[in-house]
Amino acid sequence: MEKIKLDIAGLQYSQTQSGAYALILVESGGKRQIPIVIGGFEAQAIAIALEKMVPERPLTHDLFKSFANSFSINVLEIIIYRFEEGVFYSKLICEQFNVTAEIDSRTSDAIAIGLRFNCPIYTYENILSDTGHANDDGGFDPIVHDNDFEPDIHDIDELDEITLEELENQLKEAIDNEDYELASRLRDEINKRND
Repeated sequence: MEKIKLDIAGLQYSQTQSGAYALILVESGGKRQIPIVIGGFEAQAIAIALEKMVPERPLTHDLFKSFANSFSINVLEIIIYRFEEGVFYSKLICEQFNVTAEIDSRTSDAIAIGLRFNCPIYTYENILSDTGHANDDGGFDPIVHDNDFEPDIHDIDELDEITLEELENQLKEAIDNEDYELASRLRDEINKRND
């Protein structure tokens, strides 16, 4: 069965499930999108990798990468191979010393790990045709950064009223406290001002 490459189009806060996010995957070079509902922790792990943030202490997916690197294990690709009763099933295709192995994984974890290995994400036509939909305008939604997530626990009063120096201090504090959602919002605001 021919594999179809998927790209990450973005993360969006779920309007229907409290504390959940939608990971939007889009057919590479195509119009069809697959929304996958994931939890807040998984969304944070994916957002950190997309934003190329380096936490002070490793998160679970960073630990997995360090462990794999220590034993010369490489993750070659992620395959979303089944969709059943509303659940996507995925596997990591790994290689060590020219021996390949497939490891079953939740899709959100597979993608969080795959991002850390810069490996491609694939699915099959039957899954894409069953779960995908084409965006009406032929494009796809842009990546939604953490600062666009609905603020539920991090409510910063009007960021534009905070000085750049205060933003930088709050960013350092957020990273020290391992509050990466807040750190991402602050960094985006700092980058916006520096552009």
